[in-house]
Amino acid sequence: MQSITCECGHSNPYGTSLCQACGKPLQQDVEVLSSMRYEGSARRSQTYKQTFVDRVWNFFSSVKVGVWLIVIILVAAAIGTIFPQETFIPPNVDPAAHYESEYGTLGLIYYLLGFHNLYGSWWFILLLGMLGLSIIIASLDRGIPLYKALKTQRVTRHDQFMKKQRLFSKSHDVELEEIKYTLESLRYKVREENGNLFAEKGRFSRWGAYVNHVGLIIFLTGAMLRFFPGMYVDDILWVREGEKASIPGTASDEGQYYLENNKFILEMYDKQEKKFNSALSSVGGEVAKNYQSNVTLYKTKENHTAGADPELVKVKDGEIRVNEPFKFDSFALYQTDFKLNEFYKMSFELEEKATGKKFGKLTVDLHDPETEYDLGNGYKVKIEEYFPNFILNEHKQPSTVNNLPDNPAFVFSMYSPKVPQGEKAFVGIQKNIDSGDNQFKMSFAGIETKNLTALTVRKDHTLWIIALGGIIFMIGVTQGLYWNYRRIWIKQNHGEVWAAAHTNKNWYGLKKDVEFLSNKTNLTPLEEKESDSK
Repeated sequence: MQSITCECGHSNPYGTSLCQACGKPLQQDVEVLSSMRYEGSARRSQTYKQTFVDRVWNFFSSVKVGVWLIVIILVAAAIGTIFPQETFIPPNVDPAAHYESEYGTLGLIYYLLGFHNLYGSWWFILLLGMLGLSIIIASLDRGIPLYKALKTQRVTRHDQFMKKQRLFSKSHDVELEEIKYTLESLRYKVREENGNLFAEKGRFSRWGAYVNHVGLIIFLTGAMLRFFPGMYVDDILWVREGEKASIPGTASDEGQYYLENNKFILEMYDKQEKKFNSALSSVGGEVAKNYQSNVTLYKTKENHTAGADPELVKVKDGEIRVNEPFKFDSFALYQTDFKLNEFYKMSFELEEKATGKKFGKLTVDLHDPETEYDLGNGYKVKIEEYFPNFILNEHKQPSTVNNLPDNPAFVFSMYSPKVPQGEKAFVGIQKNIDSGDNQFKMSFAGIETKNLTALTVRKDHTLWIIALGGIIFMIGVTQGLYWNYRRIWIKQNHGEVWAAAHTNKNWYGLKKDVEFLSNKTNLTPLEEKESDSK
């Protein structure tokens, strides 16, 4: 589209309503004050509306769209707090089954819509991306034309521009040097051209909103970088005493970290202590004084054979307490929770019911049970079904709540020379059910337990980016909130001296400046006009 050349000689982009140099209205029925918000500059969203790119640009440049995106994100974040996020549900459980069993149909819908892992769901990331795109496009659509208009504005302004300002006056016999000196005393930056003056102060405040936008974009970038591998880890690691477990998020070309739980220590407050007697009495139960994990950190050797058991190299020992994390590389392990005396192994004996004679003992690892146990001499036992956390479902059929062995139950098949076809029995805690015709049974022979510790694995390379975005955002807020852009024009016009003034906000402060200027010089006080200026 062709540019518009003003009578002052300045070439303006198509769609400009006020000449960027002299301020003359370039279109009929243009309200000068109403156009001063963006200096009457041509905005792409208001000029180009034909192509698909134009429509996308115009959609994302809309402030209403940006506000609605923020509202939708806030509503989604609020819904995400109704039920616990997946991170906080019991480990080793199926999330879909958990949410449905705990919260019913609403819980299942909650899971299917991705609210269980809200901040990692594709649609939430898409919303953040759309918000960032809206901020960028809205800033470019308004900021670039505004910058060009403020940069090219001249000292001498058009008569219509002067007369249409909210504060305006005409004077005679005024000393321009005296006006210039007074304006400089008010800390205005004064420019002079052909006997005319232009004074401005606080132009940097006009960029406060755009500094806000830069801060928000950096903040959103930091938030979205959390979904890139290696940038952010926030996971839960459960480790039993005496066992090693791989630390999630630590795998790299240099190897994988493992953690061994050497010992879990739990100390309780003594209620006889006078110092805490009143507080402990009000609780009514035991209160943990300290719980900690004594651990050893290992790392696999580089270039170990895939599929083979990793060869671990000890890195260091450490202790993890509440608010005292165990740190290595860029990771930190925090003591989060614990579980005492979790069922670890259960032992059974194959027993002949009539004589009480026993034909062998088997020990079942409740976390990794074998399917068959050979007791020798033709006696063996198979596990047909295993229910780690046994319940009867709504159809009165055996089922399990999750994979945690809190209430283990088994369906055994018992084979012997006397009954080679096998006999079945259901065995659980205080449950031993068979057909009644069985010659053999599985008798309980003991149980082993272990303590567990829960550690939060945390790594965050995005925190400084998010913090930087927040700092820049607050700088923009301060910049736009506590300062304002004030301008005063003085023009000699056929023996008269015209004065006009404008500010983007805080008209009271500008009026005080022009009142001071009038009192110190012969300038006629500037009169205020009615305006619908924004």
